[in-house]
Amino acid sequence: MLKYIIISLACLLIIGGLIYAKWGGNKNQITEAEKTAAPQASQEKTLPPPPLTIDAEKNYTAKLKTSEGEIVIKLNAKETPLTVNNFIYLAKNNFYDGVIFHRVIKDFMIQSGDPKGDGTGGPGYRFADEPFSGEYSRGAVAMANAGPNTNGSQFFIMHADRPLPKNYVIFGEVASGMDAVDKIAETLVELSATSEMSKPVLPIIIESVEIVEE
Repeated sequence: MLKYIIISLACLLIIGGLIYAKWGGNKNQITEAEKTAAPQASQEKTLPPPPLTIDAEKNYTAKLKTSEGEIVIKLNAKETPLTVNNFIYLAKNNFYDGVIFHRVIKDFMIQSGDPKGDGTGGPGYRFADEPFSGEYSRGAVAMANAGPNTNGSQFFIMHADRPLPKNYVIFGEVASGMDAVDKIAETLVELSATSEMSKPVLPIIIESVEIVEE
């Protein structure tokens, strides 16, 4: 029974780190696990909310060029058009260029998409959750959030299977480049500002994101 309680508490702490806090001066509840020190090179970026421009019947792929290699993500536009539209909008506006992976936990996930680099940043707007399917299995790509209907720009890629609650919209999966995900997940980390061992010692950067439409 004691072992079960300890495991359950550990899972709750990990899940808590997937939420993030504020955009544009709006203060929200945030867990201690999510707060990390912002790198000096990071700068906050903001954009207006995106119009819905994608065709949900088309196939979209995102090619993330990172400092540890390329990660190719197959986006699920048919099932999660709002989320995919948002990701494509941000990518095409170079929002993710130069953004770091600010939170890395081996055998769990790697998290990015925050222009501030400390887990509290976003694009300057929020958008609603939408129905999705799938599990938080290795290679799944999902949105981080600060609670229901608070999606912005932060996302995470699962490094290993985890039974998370269905609170984070899964909008894609890694089609190739899990070797790069592994490199990122296995990077040397240090204590964050909140004493979580998740802050990469050396910055791991998204250099660019290319969107391929078919």
